[in-house]
Amino acid sequence: MSPHTDILATLTYFDLFHYPLTAVELRLFSHHTHTPAAIGAALRELLAAKQVYCFDELYTLHNDPSLAPRRRAGNAKARALLHTAGKVARLVSCFPFVRGVAVSGSLSKNWADERSDIDLFIITAPNRLWLARTLLHGLKKLSYLAGRQHHFCMNYFVDECALEIREKNLYTATEIVTLLPLRGIGAFDAFFRQNAWTRNYLPNFSMRVSYLEETRRHPLRRAVECSLNNAAGNALDSLLWRITARRWSRKTERGRRNSRGIVMSMAAGKHFAKPDPAQFQNKLMARYEAGVFGIYTAQPQSLRPVC
Repeated sequence: MSPHTDILATLTYFDLFHYPLTAVELRLFSHHTHTPAAIGAALRELLAAKQVYCFDELYTLHNDPSLAPRRRAGNAKARALLHTAGKVARLVSCFPFVRGVAVSGSLSKNWADERSDIDLFIITAPNRLWLARTLLHGLKKLSYLAGRQHHFCMNYFVDECALEIREKNLYTATEIVTLLPLRGIGAFDAFFRQNAWTRNYLPNFSMRVSYLEETRRHPLRRAVECSLNNAAGNALDSLLWRITARRWSRKTERGRRNSRGIVMSMAAGKHFAKPDPAQFQNKLMARYEAGVFGIYTAQPQSLRPVC
């Protein structure tokens, strides 16, 4: 596929988040493999055709100079918040049945603002996701007392029985490859191998595991895990799953909203727990596909790919 089309499609996706990209990022997030020279040549043609604009070496579909300083300021805030995220990951990794902790969301893409949370993606031991989540929920409650609840947004859990993400699209591929693992090198090595399908969408992106620290095995953690490594632990985990799923279902039915006014919702299975705010993923992908179609049909004939 033409690098022109890939550049426009990639910028269309990140435009949904008002996030301009560098030339290096455009190549990394392209849906096909292109050389740096091909990306550079295509960018020059797209700039000349005024289909793409560049401010402070950041590329965007909009002639809006404010996007560049917004991104630079967000990058600076993210660097400071990531320092805190390292401390949070170290604490979370000490809890029983936690096998891996990563930063997800906008922070994993090196962007934050005054309202940003530290979103965490957590891998648990097999069939102990709901025990781990319940124990961590206690930590979340304590964080409210200290006014640090936004540092402990434990949004997405999977256990080692089911590491492959079922929803396979550009959104989930982007979220997976941009995860910033902080604890659990073994868990995330297995996770990324199970989700190698992401290369069908983002073939140029190498997932990050090499610098990880392993989760720490404290004596108390080992004692708790040993005491629940039995049939009673299995039954308790399943019970907590059913209780939590019912409670979240009632919240959604009643239209309970979070601090940002979004209806609270969670998809809960035996081996996963994830937020599902008003089908955000489906709506986002529909907007992306509409944007790609509109840009493609508006392309000058000379820049359209030859099939």
